Amino acid sequence: MPDIHTRFIDEAHGLLPMAVALRRRIHAHPELGNDLPVTRAAALEAIADLDLEVRLSNRTSGIVADLRGAQPGPTILLRADMDALPMPEHTGLEFASTVDGRMHACGHDAHTAMLTAAARLLACHRNELAGTVRFMFQPGEESPGGAGPMIEEGLLDRDGAPDAAFAIHIEPNLKSGDIACRSGALLAGVEEATVKIIGRGGHGAIPYVANDPIPVLCELVQAIQTFVTRRARTFDPVVITVGRIAAGTASNVIPNDGELLATVRSFSSEAAELACSGIRRLAEGIAAAHEMRAEIDFRTGYPATYNEAGFVDLLRAVCGGLFGDGAYHEMPEPSMGSEDFSLVLQRSPGAMAFLGVAPPGVDPAEAAPYHSSRLALDEDAMARGIALHAAVAYAFLGRQAGATTRRR
Repeated sequence: MPDIHTRFIDEAHGLLPMAVALRRRIHAHPELGNDLPVTRAAALEAIADLDLEVRLSNRTSGIVADLRGAQPGPTILLRADMDALPMPEHTGLEFASTVDGRMHACGHDAHTAMLTAAARLLACHRNELAGTVRFMFQPGEESPGGAGPMIEEGLLDRDGAPDAAFAIHIEPNLKSGDIACRSGALLAGVEEATVKIIGRGGHGAIPYVANDPIPVLCELVQAIQTFVTRRARTFDPVVITVGRIAAGTASNVIPNDGELLATVRSFSSEAAELACSGIRRLAEGIAAAHEMRAEIDFRTGYPATYNEAGFVDLLRAVCGGLFGDGAYHEMPEPSMGSEDFSLVLQRSPGAMAFLGVAPPGVDPAEAAPYHSSRLALDEDAMARGIALHAAVAYAFLGRQAGATTRRR
């Protein structure tokens, strides 16, 4: 009989057509935020015949489904996010978005499809499992955050917090089928800053009678970037990006006020506090220097994502068994992106890994990145994602069961 890794790979390839069809169905009908009725219905339909214990979120479109093994044991959570982005699609795919201004540009359609297929694969091996696999289908990762409400509802904790948690995120700038991960910091935490500069409106021909907030906003943008290079510690980095400036209504009108929106990304609470206090001090000081007033508001986003070293060791070993040497890549540094899977990992040790999906014939470095309106992915790589979900769960439950047996 083939070993378990060979069986999982073969079975994952057998499930690939189903996963591709579901991914394309979801891709064509993208939904935003925490209200995803069409997507939730598609995911529920895909797992309806698997004899899972299904619980639905009352606050979101989230789904939790438990697969009970033949023997009692620990619980591992596998997570997929389901929401799309508020942006146009320019891929030209035959299954492109049918909703103007919405697109699955971050791969959540593929994440959902892979996890439903992994649930089907693991259900076929139910009698070999000692413990529970908890499948988490989560909305709102892009905004406003779906993991938090599901945790607050207690959906993840039927028998206490899961003993481990794992998630896969597609990576279009990584060779198709390769896996990338690291222990420790993986993704940054994020804060959002809104700064309003209040001046005095007037006619563009007589600016000295008014008090123009637009040059002050421009000065503040430059000051923020200088602040980062001079005040943030090199080995506890901060990235501040001003993504939007809004002011004015006409070319000859000086507005009363203007506003900028920025994100603050870091890996520690100390760095975040340094950056946020710096933005406040600069905004208030620069505004005051021009006889204006600043109003500053911060909104806490997702905390930093940290992978547990022992779980990453297990992941690395599973990748070797499934895909052979060379498929697993240790990331030399974390990413400044952010994820609300971090909230799950704060409660259960585990990891998030990246699955390469660079399209065939495209240099991964040149592929359209996620959040691009031209994002494309190699759907064949999804078979590896399906197998990896299943094999990680299988290995974790087996390792824990073996440890329990040895302790006895």
